[in-house]
Amino acid sequence: MTTAAPSSTYAGQGVNLALATWVSTINFWAWNLIGPMSTTYAADLSLSATETSMLVATPILVGSLGRLVSGPLTDRFGGRVMLIAVTLASILPVLAVGFAGTIGSYPLLLVFGFFLGIAGTIFAVGIPFANNWYEPSKRGFATGVFGAGMVGTALSAFFTPRLVNAFGLMTTHVIIAAALALTALLSFFLLRNSSQFHPNTDPVLPKLLAASKLRVTWEMAFLYAVVFGGFVAFSNYLPTYIRAIYGFGPVDAGARTAAFALAAVLARPIGGALADRIPPKVVVLASLAGTAVMAFVEVFQPPADFWSAVSFTLLAVFLGIGTGGVFAWVAGRAPAKSVGSVTGIVAAAGGLGGYFPPLVMGATYDGQDNHYTVGLLLLVLTALIALAYTALFLHNREPQREEP
Repeated sequence: MTTAAPSSTYAGQGVNLALATWVSTINFWAWNLIGPMSTTYAADLSLSATETSMLVATPILVGSLGRLVSGPLTDRFGGRVMLIAVTLASILPVLAVGFAGTIGSYPLLLVFGFFLGIAGTIFAVGIPFANNWYEPSKRGFATGVFGAGMVGTALSAFFTPRLVNAFGLMTTHVIIAAALALTALLSFFLLRNSSQFHPNTDPVLPKLLAASKLRVTWEMAFLYAVVFGGFVAFSNYLPTYIRAIYGFGPVDAGARTAAFALAAVLARPIGGALADRIPPKVVVLASLAGTAVMAFVEVFQPPADFWSAVSFTLLAVFLGIGTGGVFAWVAGRAPAKSVGSVTGIVAAAGGLGGYFPPLVMGATYDGQDNHYTVGLLLLVLTALIALAYTALFLHNREPQREEP
């Protein structure tokens, strides 16, 4: 019989989870600064669809690969240090991207957008941090709440074009940089690690290699690449998509993208909480099935504004539920001492899942007939493959935990 941890062990969990979620939110906003302005950059710099998709995808790539390092470093130094460090490290890239956009330099936007990806590594830091603050039966909820920091993409999509219109591009980036600095300062004084955190001082590379030998790592990485990758891809590329298909301007496209991201964010903790109560497999299967159906519906370009809003909102909800369900599964299966390393790999896979779709959408866009049919059908196919894999090869009951 397992003895429950005393309640004092988790005292302060709500405050620390809330603050960590805000840290994630402002970093996700910073990570997505280019996406809402992509149509403006494309028009001002006469960019092709492929060049625009490269601009949008570059921060996603770095934010994804960087998680391979930020996750294991969190195992070693703890979430408090890493949450503060990533926030501080994101300030200079935010300012640099604002400068590049102000002078209208596409090469500098790509270079500085590369470093802007640092902000996207925050996710692999916060998941083990949240895990340590909550007992196992509530970790799906905890990781779902922290994952709601994805709302930063919605805030960026909605407010960034409006701030640029009101104050100018560079001033907007200065505002976000200041918010990052204030967040780091607040975290320094208020954030702390759970007493359940025990540093793992093993070298990073061996920890990653050990995590890579776990079957659960690659199973969850594949699923997360589909659901979180789909969310990231649409959150970043949707302004371009909406402008091309429906003819809306940057502000209106940003508002609709924000609604998409917000729906996914609200659905994420629901997916995590559901996975605490029913088998995560059921949650993930529902997510993948819904994603495939709604992506197929988008092939037919539902008319604006009601039907397109309904279809994209439902797509966002299914993706959001899936992200919560997958990470609840990770929390339940990954060995405790390797959660950060496993999280790093899984989170990197999710980010990489969001890197390629914008490139595919840009490359397969049919400018003559104005549609993204090929890209959307590829999403349908990918979701169906993941659905079949989950249904046939993963089990409702968790296997015996594997040790690295």
